[in-house]
Amino acid sequence: MSNDRNTRQRHDKEESDIVEKLVFINRVAKVVKGGKRFSFSALVVVGDGKGRVGHGTGKAKEVPEAIKKAAEQARRDMIRVPLREGRTLHHDVTGRFGAGLVHMRTAVPGKGIIAGGPMRAVFEALGVHDVVSKSIGTSNPHNMVRATFAGLKEMNAPRHVAAKRGKKVGDIVGRRAQGETRDV
Repeated sequence: MSNDRNTRQRHDKEESDIVEKLVFINRVAKVVKGGKRFSFSALVVVGDGKGRVGHGTGKAKEVPEAIKKAAEQARRDMIRVPLREGRTLHHDVTGRFGAGLVHMRTAVPGKGIIAGGPMRAVFEALGVHDVVSKSIGTSNPHNMVRATFAGLKEMNAPRHVAAKRGKKVGDIVGRRAQGETRDV
């Protein structure tokens, strides 16, 4: 019984660490015989600030209920993203969803989050402190967030790449450092 209580306490602690960011709210109308019925659609991003992030949408008659539904869906669909030094991405990546194209690049310490509104919310919830990103194509928040997630899902840590190739992490990271000096 105490083991179950410890598990529940740990789960409650994890839930309290999660940050919710409201990205977009939209009033939608359904035309019926007597007029229009209004409801609200919400796009929410949640994250723990340590490499886990998720997004969700919710729709309800009232704004708080829509936000609650979206946050619950976002918590269910969280993904883990490896971060370099806990502050930036490991490598440059491009994400695409629909008409949305998103470029995300690593940044030096102190650069900050250079990103548009919906992408900024994703990076803040994720715990990224330094990143440069650009959205090309669409300004639709839903597509921007999904394109950002598509790019983040492609993120690989050097440790994973080294394990796949059967090499040491130093070989992978050393090669990256040599490539950066060649480009400059």
